[in-house]
Amino acid sequence: MAQVEKTRHLLLVYPHPDDESFGKAGTVILFTRAGTPATLICGTLGELGRNMGNPPIANRETLPKIRRKELEDACEILGVRDLRLLGLRDKTVEFEDPERIADRIEAVIREVKPSILITYYPGLGVHPDHDAMSNAAVIAVKRLPKEERPVIWGSAVVHEPEKILGDPDFVIDVSSVLEQKLAAMKAHRSQFSGIFARVEEALAAGGEARAEVLRLLGTERYWVYRLDDGGESA
Repeated sequence: MAQVEKTRHLLLVYPHPDDESFGKAGTVILFTRAGTPATLICGTLGELGRNMGNPPIANRETLPKIRRKELEDACEILGVRDLRLLGLRDKTVEFEDPERIADRIEAVIREVKPSILITYYPGLGVHPDHDAMSNAAVIAVKRLPKEERPVIWGSAVVHEPEKILGDPDFVIDVSSVLEQKLAAMKAHRSQFSGIFARVEEALAAGGEARAEVLRLLGTERYWVYRLDDGGESA
């Protein structure tokens, strides 16, 4: 298991509210608790998301405002004090000019000078918006002199990513902040209220059900995207 230590600055690059919390919240919390300042670039407000809460707490008109508030609440739990919203349209990021999105990401990189940039692993994010944002992040980083580039940590959504990328470069034990991780996830209740109920039932049940939840949520995995060899992980 890799240890999280204070670093110069952490930059998160994602297209939707909730991307920053599901599968990454524990890592982010460990970094910020260690004293690392963190910035989140969020491309859209997820205004075309299909979920409206269960029972519904939103409609198509109110969903963007609700999801922005959920994102702000999650950032508070994560320790992310710097939130940058790009105002792109949900589910259309893949049709944007990647160079123009990269312009905006590059400007933030040059401003905050992150040592680590966390995003989806390019091409393995499953959702087109995921891959479009991570691709733009790579373009932005490639523009920088090598000595100024942050290390890109990519999370993979595809099934069995090890078959494509090999073993992850970093496996982070986040069990010590699992309660806070779940709180960050729960902040996005319009999208995942049903999932939360099942997770809490499993944790309360104990035994194998609890152990499985802890196995799934207690570690987070990342692959370094290596710019000099086309992105293939060693």
